[in-house]
Amino acid sequence: MDEETTLDFATAALRSGDWSRARECYLVVLDGDETADAHFGLGVARWWLGETHDALRCWERAYVAFEHRGDHAQAVLAAFYLCLALRMSVGNDAAANGWLERASTLVAEHDVVPLAGWVMLARAYTATDRGEALMAVDYARRALSSAQSLGDPDLTLCARCELGAALVAIGRRGEGMSLLDQAMAASLAGEGTDLDTVVLVSCRTITACSRALDVKRAAQWIRAADDFQQRYGSSHLYTTCRTHHGAVLFAAGDWPGAERELQAALATSGTGDTVLRAEAAARLAELWIAQGRLEDAAELLAGLEDQPVTTYGRCLLHLARGEATVAAALAHRRLRDLDDGCVERAVLLDLVASAGALGDDPPAAADSGGIVGAYVRRATARTGGAPAVQDLELALTWFAELGLPYESARTRLVLAGALATVDRETAVAEARVACAAFEQLGARRDADAAAALLRSLGTRAGRAAPRQLDVLTRREREVLVLLGEGLSNPAISDRLFISRRTVEHHVASILRKLGLGGRAEAAAYAVRKITPK
Repeated sequence: MDEETTLDFATAALRSGDWSRARECYLVVLDGDETADAHFGLGVARWWLGETHDALRCWERAYVAFEHRGDHAQAVLAAFYLCLALRMSVGNDAAANGWLERASTLVAEHDVVPLAGWVMLARAYTATDRGEALMAVDYARRALSSAQSLGDPDLTLCARCELGAALVAIGRRGEGMSLLDQAMAASLAGEGTDLDTVVLVSCRTITACSRALDVKRAAQWIRAADDFQQRYGSSHLYTTCRTHHGAVLFAAGDWPGAERELQAALATSGTGDTVLRAEAAARLAELWIAQGRLEDAAELLAGLEDQPVTTYGRCLLHLARGEATVAAALAHRRLRDLDDGCVERAVLLDLVASAGALGDDPPAAADSGGIVGAYVRRATARTGGAPAVQDLELALTWFAELGLPYESARTRLVLAGALATVDRETAVAEARVACAAFEQLGARRDADAAAALLRSLGTRAGRAAPRQLDVLTRREREVLVLLGEGLSNPAISDRLFISRRTVEHHVASILRKLGLGGRAEAAAYAVRKITPK
């Protein structure tokens, strides 16, 4: 088979989503001749296969080869791919910006008008992720206008999606979600001509919905994207879906399901997908902190201090350790980079308020409701004053409407504290509901806080009884049996041929799931429930 025919086979395999076959054919071509098109196509195939660093090297070589042959349009496209991959997968902002500016210069110097819209799209993407959503709105509108004037369906879908994400980020949720829904539906239906478009639109839509805590919409689009992923096998999309499905399940109260999804995301994220791995780690750490697994969370977040997505988790960890000043300082540093109206800003303001560092001039509460309004109302209420109860009642209503049981319970606990000196009976009722919700979720630290408040109000918490054995996995039951025999963690490790670290995780999980206070209580429970009479 000659080189030209092999290249045609490779291109056909790429278009049909047969990534391994495409990679094989492109490598055959490159074994005979260093062609720009083969390097570019090989980069695409490798990116789909999760070989991120190899893909970047291919696109760099393709860019140089395109420039040498004077094909400036394809050089711009290679620079575009490099910019987005470096930003979304690797988190190398400097390199991503360098390729973006190179693409922009080529468009201007060589009047590559059809590619100008893609440059605007890249500017919108990077601006939104830097917290510059107002600028992103303008860039995305210009990209969409360019796409529509050229009749480019792929750019139209991507630009509409990016505009939607930018609008959601500045608080224009209704308008933004409508655009995201349009782009997602059309891309999955095959309106675009390139499978890469589906991944770009899907990842952006799912990420925007999840970060806005639009639980129902995020879950629905994740299921839809999973069908596409199963057919075409994008490791990038798979990791994105698992990460955000885990975040959605965490928010919706299915914490065991959330942990499974987030662990799967970590297991499948390659070393080249630094950003995706950091987000999965951040979400899992937040879950573990809520469960009281502080040391596990600290270990997971170690080395990720430069990733903005981990800021909230690191703040929570410091707060849980009693380091309120450090938590507030980290939060304030991140707040400087965020636009008003975005969910992340509202969440961090609430955290700063809980640390007692919001200041004498708290943000005005959002009157429009929704997730941002709920967090800002709760943050305002934490500063005290007459409107506190009303703010908390509104926040509670909005959290409940959004289907966020953990945030609802946390709000009830703050509300109970605000009512403690003015309406003891209602305070006790709210604290009891909060305590029961925390027990059900497995939020042991929050349950302890609710129980402490109830004791201060002169009543007992009525903590939930330990749950049944069917909540444990097979391995956890085996560990529990050995706890009942009085074995130490090293002895359990030797008996089951698993690492001591794994034993520690199993013991922590058993205590959490069964609502037990420690190893001695677990051993007694095992003797009572498992040991034959």
